[in-house]
Amino acid sequence: MVRPVMVEPAEWGSTPLPIADGRRHTPRVITIHHAGVLWKTADDATKKIKALQSWGQRDKGWPDVPYHFLIAPDGKIFVGRDINFEPETNTKYSLAGTVNVHLWGHFDEQRVSIEQLRSTVALCAWLCDAYGLNPEEIRGHVDAAPGQTTCPGTDLQRYVSARLLSQWVAQARSGKSPETAELPQLPKGPTTRIAQKP
Repeated sequence: MVRPVMVEPAEWGSTPLPIADGRRHTPRVITIHHAGVLWKTADDATKKIKALQSWGQRDKGWPDVPYHFLIAPDGKIFVGRDINFEPETNTKYSLAGTVNVHLWGHFDEQRVSIEQLRSTVALCAWLCDAYGLNPEEIRGHVDAAPGQTTCPGTDLQRYVSARLLSQWVAQARSGKSPETAELPQLPKGPTTRIAQKP
């Protein structure tokens, strides 16, 4: 498969620290995350990822961004941590083999954008093809760490739980064009669409 267009670390100004060789791993499963912070219209993805990297290095002792890939509301994909190394987490679960895909937004309070969904499908399809991963094993953070988090939020997790994301990824991987579409608004919300720049 063709690799989706991505913003490379050098383009967004990444300044990673060395990661110990003992944290090298072989990608085995994709885990979907959200930021858990509301995305606002004025937010800038480049500034966000730089701030995340700086915060992690300063306050958490992490050498780099905790996620391997990050997806903005407009669908732009940013490359974070080297995929050959384990990610980071604030919860307790095995990180070996985990590929962390992060979507900006708070999907307990905002609705994931169709652009994010489409980019998530394209990215995951490429990852599954490139690394021999099983689309059926794509999971949410809450699946990996039950009882510790609601990540990736109510609105996004339902695409994972209903296996829609897995189905779309499998279709894309087989050369078909998946009909990626938004699910109807949940009865109890969230109701607010994630902010997009005008």
